[in-house]
Amino acid sequence: MKGEIMRVELISVGTEILLGDIVNTNTAYLSKELATLGIDVHRQTTVGDNRDRLLQTLSTAFCENDTVIITGGLGPTDDDITKECAAEYFNRDFYFHEYSWAKILERLTRSGRNLITDNNKKQAMIPNGAIVLENFCGTAPGIIIEEENKRIILMPGPPREMKDMFKKSVRPYLERFSSKKFISKYIRFYGIGESLLETKIKYLMDNQTNPTLALYAKTGEVLLRVTASDDTVELCEKLINDKVLEIEKIVGEYIYLIGDDNISETQTELHNVVANLLIENKLTISVAESLTGGQLSSMLVEKGGISVSLLEGIVCYSNKSKIHALGVKEETLNQFGAVSEQTAKEMVIGVSRRLNSDVAVATTGIAGPKSDDTNKPVGLVYIAVYYQGEVKVFERIFTGSRELIRTRSSIEALNEVRKIILEHI
Repeated sequence: MKGEIMRVELISVGTEILLGDIVNTNTAYLSKELATLGIDVHRQTTVGDNRDRLLQTLSTAFCENDTVIITGGLGPTDDDITKECAAEYFNRDFYFHEYSWAKILERLTRSGRNLITDNNKKQAMIPNGAIVLENFCGTAPGIIIEEENKRIILMPGPPREMKDMFKKSVRPYLERFSSKKFISKYIRFYGIGESLLETKIKYLMDNQTNPTLALYAKTGEVLLRVTASDDTVELCEKLINDKVLEIEKIVGEYIYLIGDDNISETQTELHNVVANLLIENKLTISVAESLTGGQLSSMLVEKGGISVSLLEGIVCYSNKSKIHALGVKEETLNQFGAVSEQTAKEMVIGVSRRLNSDVAVATTGIAGPKSDDTNKPVGLVYIAVYYQGEVKVFERIFTGSRELIRTRSSIEALNEVRKIILEHI
């Protein structure tokens, strides 16, 4: 089948998905990953933990597709029926897989569980002739059953286990069915919305062939995936680099990061970009937060090694804290209020002086759900950035929930820090 176009259906198994108790992120992840391999997903289906319905779903799926990928239903309990239905569909008996059982015992023992019951052995039962995929993050092994030009790929439902298994085992397996190489690069944008970005690069989107382009909205950001296929990795990379240059000429001012799939899954990568700029340029930073309540400092702390740059983060939520910790003047607060350009400026100067940092950033604003007694609008935010004696203050108005306003403010603050560092290095 090498070189032929694979037709795939994704099936998610679990009554908890149908009831809305959990959000199904597996299909979105798999669809994206399969696209990078040049594999189109023809349908996505969710079915509960019901034997007859799952068997009917498999029968329908194979009427139109040659490959079915199923996530979920590989646990040790009676309602985990995926493996049994797949084996029944292909008329396979089971055997006890000693290696899988040894790995299950090892993991259960390591996790501190003293009671190992008979139903744990269920996960080590494998359909005859199946390919076994080791689970490095959990107990349920994955399984591939092949028959003529049909195949079922079974993976566990927990996203962490599924993603690890896909990367290590399923993706290499699927790559064997294509004579082409597929490479993707991701571009992260800040300061431009998805609709405006699409408008600006509409010509490229409408005329895409190879590479292909796909837009994804993030929280306050946009991600663009560029995927190329060719005979070699080198030819793919050249196609991608040429396309990236075209994109940069049109909207380069909004691009803050270009990389592989490691930068594609998070809502933002600005904290890592800023942390790297600080570390690489041997700059120190201090943070004063009112509105964001420590979120900005927490985002920077996610980066390993940031301790050489991040001197301190202060949550100065009350006016009293702003006065005593940062030296904000009482008359400034009385005249202009805590949410003001003047207060933000004094906050950032105050925190920069405490430990004489090269860079400082301060946030103050109204996250809601109600305004304060000044009648200033919910979502009004002031961000002050200090760089070696220079201070800039930015006024922004964000909409949405309290949580979203705080998150957008933190990301915006990081972006302004990024820009001021790049202006001076």
